[in-house]
Amino acid sequence: MNPADLLQLSGGYWSTCALHAAVKLDLFTRMDQGSASAANISRLTGCDQRGMTMLLDALTAMGLVIKCDNIYSLQPHSATLLSKNSDSYLGHIILHHHHLMSGWARLDEAVKSGGPVRTNSSRTDDEIARQSFLLGMFNLAMLNAPLVVPAIDLSGRRSLLDLGGGPGTYAIHFCLHNPELQATIYDLPSSQRFAEDTIRRFNLSERISFSGGDILADDIGSGYDVVWISHLLHSESPLEAAVILEKAVSSLTPGGLVLIQEFILDDSRAAPPFPALFSLNMLLGTEAGQSYSQTELSELMAQAGIKAISRLPLVLPNGAGILSGTAEQK
Repeated sequence: MNPADLLQLSGGYWSTCALHAAVKLDLFTRMDQGSASAANISRLTGCDQRGMTMLLDALTAMGLVIKCDNIYSLQPHSATLLSKNSDSYLGHIILHHHHLMSGWARLDEAVKSGGPVRTNSSRTDDEIARQSFLLGMFNLAMLNAPLVVPAIDLSGRRSLLDLGGGPGTYAIHFCLHNPELQATIYDLPSSQRFAEDTIRRFNLSERISFSGGDILADDIGSGYDVVWISHLLHSESPLEAAVILEKAVSSLTPGGLVLIQEFILDDSRAAPPFPALFSLNMLLGTEAGQSYSQTELSELMAQAGIKAISRLPLVLPNGAGILSGTAEQK
């Protein structure tokens, strides 16, 4: 790495902050109405014209906006991904990333103390931050579920537990792909409104229900023949992850299927980059969460009584992977 690369790495947050500001101002939705001058866009957004002109020029340099004769319009991909008028809107996950930034600025404190410096977004009482987290998880799952769900054979399976399912995106896609399947989303009670709103959007209220509670402390139900656990274990210590997996196995009928999706490290724990950085994100926001390697996850699964463990041959973003196995109740 040369000095220019290092300085680019150090200052990369400038572009991040410009994107976050534009999303917070709902700029892309307002610009989705058509081309306009900086003066008109400033009036639409209630912003100072000097400040807005600078932001629009920066977004143009970043490839998100088009500028021609001092008139600004959206790049097609910006209209698709950053306007609330689009079904592919990713603004919620971007706002979730924005809410994480203050914690990342204190990473040195977390490294010194070995403990969190911010509230876990999945458990916060801040309604705006929690909404961004839940709907951000919906954004990400909507990108990945169409890749994941068709690759998993649930033939003959009738009941699925989406453990820690948040807004229920995967439960929805599994049910859409498997017409005979019923599903239950289990998560904190504060997730219920978001989940039920999402379920209604897909007209699946008769097939998907919500059950609220604390996964570690409360009964999660029984009689399921599939448990889907997506991006949940990384929030917990190995001991707590083991408890979750034992409860998942206990919730299944004999021969039930366990499916675990995580950002998976290799056995050195130093790659791929995203899971390694994600471990730092867990340091910042949880007491004992971390990214796990495939070997670590497989060992936790085996200790819970899960057999025939394998990794699905899927290439997913950010080092994500899915492990499957069959539960043999103790």
